[in-house]
Amino acid sequence: MAHGIMDGTDGWGTGGCLSRLSDSGREVLLGITGKDFTIIAASKAAVRGITILKAEDDKTRALNQHTLMAYSGEAGDTVQFAEYIQANVALYGMRTNLTQELSPPAVANFVRNQLATSLRSRNAKHVNLLIGGFDPVKKTPHLYWMDYLAAKAEVPYAAHGYAAYYCLSILDKHHHPDIDLEKGKELLKMCIGELRHRMPIEFKGMRVKVVSAEGITELEEF
Repeated sequence: MAHGIMDGTDGWGTGGCLSRLSDSGREVLLGITGKDFTIIAASKAAVRGITILKAEDDKTRALNQHTLMAYSGEAGDTVQFAEYIQANVALYGMRTNLTQELSPPAVANFVRNQLATSLRSRNAKHVNLLIGGFDPVKKTPHLYWMDYLAAKAEVPYAAHGYAAYYCLSILDKHHHPDIDLEKGKELLKMCIGELRHRMPIEFKGMRVKVVSAEGITELEEF
């Protein structure tokens, strides 16, 4: 049984449940954890229908030094929700004089609560998320899959969009908890290669970031 979370038009998740979320299936979000890191990758293309609106979009937000969030979904909702979460996590840091940052599990629980609250309002946010981080105290990586219905699961790897059809089988076969960063990058390259080979959609490459004990760094090789 695959350990990742699938998100496609007919599978588990969000790909085709609501018409206004149809564009999110064309946006690629991937996450991979390893021994001491979490990789988050997001497609650079901002799309609406068959139109590419932007070729260098950044669908990620650094929430603190060791937590990163990637998002897809309704264009206005994604940016607004991401900035709201980013500001509130930063506010927590200010209140504690930056001596204590929220751990990735705490951030994920906060985000899930905000999504659940939004879902029950008249202004529901149609956002799908991957939250990746590294706990500098416990020295453990974390990756959370979340959809617009506020379902949350901690997983070793995950995907949102049509990419789940092509990538989860690769990750299920080759991933194990103790992979190092080089093996993690190889796995990601395998997934991206499969997407380029099989998806009839131009996603303009991937923006890839790594969260580790040293913080958040962007990998330029992708």
